[in-house]
Amino acid sequence: MTNIVLFSGSSHQDLSQRVADRLGLELGKVVTKKFSNQETSVEIGESVRGEDVYIIQSGCGEINDNLMELLIMINACKIASSSRVTAVIPCFPYARQDKKDRSRAPISAKLVANMLSVAGADHIITMDLHASQIQGFFDIPVDNLYAEPAVLQWIRENIADWKNCIIVSPDAGGAKRVTSIADRLNVEFALIHKERKKANEVDRMVLVGDVKNRVAILVDDMADTCGTICHAADKLISAGATKVYAILTHGIFSGPAISRINSAAFEAVVVTNTIPQEDKMTHCSKIQVIDISMILAEAIRRTHNGESVSYLFSHVPL
Repeated sequence: MTNIVLFSGSSHQDLSQRVADRLGLELGKVVTKKFSNQETSVEIGESVRGEDVYIIQSGCGEINDNLMELLIMINACKIASSSRVTAVIPCFPYARQDKKDRSRAPISAKLVANMLSVAGADHIITMDLHASQIQGFFDIPVDNLYAEPAVLQWIRENIADWKNCIIVSPDAGGAKRVTSIADRLNVEFALIHKERKKANEVDRMVLVGDVKNRVAILVDDMADTCGTICHAADKLISAGATKVYAILTHGIFSGPAISRINSAAFEAVVVTNTIPQEDKMTHCSKIQVIDISMILAEAIRRTHNGESVSYLFSHVPL
């Protein structure tokens, strides 16, 4: 591939390196540092004039610092005469603040979309957006990739009796996601209806569906403090499920998440590497990782060559 430059932000260097290796490219030279007053400084170390630039930066770790670094990198490439700048954001920051669900609530995901556009991004590639309508917050093309094909592959390869499993959504919002996976596997699905009194705290749960003597697979797009999925796992075991797995695209795992997973009834908690998990895996043996770098790499290759990306919605690239 000619006229392409791949840069990595500092949030997830390992994923960026995997994508670069898959594409047969070297990561572009970029130096990011902080001044003593904590301002972010970025120096692009090579020419990007007329190039198709891809900047990989996930919304994790020090989210605000990493978002600011991404904006500065986009702007630096844009004003250095690059032909197109694509922000590859595997885990989109502020995606949960996507609606005005109470008075005076900000729609921060829209603000982030505006910031990326103003910085000079021409195209966004992301994965499993918390709400797919976030794509409508942008006036530039957004490719929302899905981890679903990789998840289906993992289930078929790692769960022996997957034909007797039931796919469970831990909340009503994920119903569409679980029905899609259940249809592709030709198995049944169930829902858990939860009532929240306040954010990050679940009050009551009601299971809709029959999980007795089945392997239950909880599927969600992200888990933060893991209160919901750990509650859900207990609910499924008490309803007669033989084993419980959790499969999540974005494993944020903040606060008490790791201790909750360790004491919950999971066989395994499977996440993708949109967020680095090496540190979490040392503290929790139940966490397993699906590599999605090949999906991002193929999306970058197809975008650069002007090919359709829709193939990736139902297939894992070989």
